[in-house]
Amino acid sequence: MAQIAFIGLGTMGLPMARNLLSGGHTVSGFDLDADALAEHAKNWGIAARSAAEATRGAEFVITMLPNAGNVRAALFDDDGILESMSSQALFIDMSTIHPNETDAIRNSLQERGYAMVDAPVGRTSLHAQEGKLLIMAGGAQSDLERARPLFELLGDTIVDCGGPGMGSRMKIINNFMSTVLNVLTAEALTLAEASGLEVALAMRVMAGTAAGQGHMATTYPAKVLKGDLTPAFMLDLAHKDLGLALDLAAGSKVPVPLGAAAREVYSLARSRSRGSQDWTAIYALAKELAGLPE
Repeated sequence: MAQIAFIGLGTMGLPMARNLLSGGHTVSGFDLDADALAEHAKNWGIAARSAAEATRGAEFVITMLPNAGNVRAALFDDDGILESMSSQALFIDMSTIHPNETDAIRNSLQERGYAMVDAPVGRTSLHAQEGKLLIMAGGAQSDLERARPLFELLGDTIVDCGGPGMGSRMKIINNFMSTVLNVLTAEALTLAEASGLEVALAMRVMAGTAAGQGHMATTYPAKVLKGDLTPAFMLDLAHKDLGLALDLAAGSKVPVPLGAAAREVYSLARSRSRGSQDWTAIYALAKELAGLPE
């Protein structure tokens, strides 16, 4: 069993540390919140007085902190991790931070002879309690394999995202999609209610179409990801239908800024002679604008 330092015993970190303890490991934890430290001690963890103290003798050092500034402070400030971290220890950052910050922290550690894995998590605090997180891991293969037994105590889905920094990038892109979809979902349900529909009925209908099932699971694999843009649903028709929805929203006095922005993208696609293609050609357009090969 391993000796682990766990820095950041918040809503996610505390149950994660508990699951490592349940797996038979020794976990020395540190958090600025005295109550969190007390809870960690109740779980039979060691409550350290600083990040440096928590790290002393650790084979693995895990940070689960709110932002990059916190991670940097935990590492590099006085009484920080690097004051006592063994050169043989593996540093694992499970925080959600900017990928550029992940790269900079990794470079700083490499210059000092330390190895790092970036492994942010998906799902909720309930999943953290149940040990059913989705872990997006980035790092050298040998480091990922070394960390895997710990990850298996924390999550039921461990994804190798393809090298150093890729876990951090995957997490930001995942959150980008889910947070934008949150706004779109709110717009659609508000428009449904303002139009006189029952929200439960609207949800039931949309759960049976790409609206609720998601394009990644339905239209994209069938069309654009196969390189097939022959229309199953023509982009021109999607543009037309979106216009109808926006007109309905205007008449119902429902603000739908994300929907309005989407129409501009469809209009751009039509201006580039994609109107007769499948509506998933929006992905091909996005790649074109980003200078990526289709």
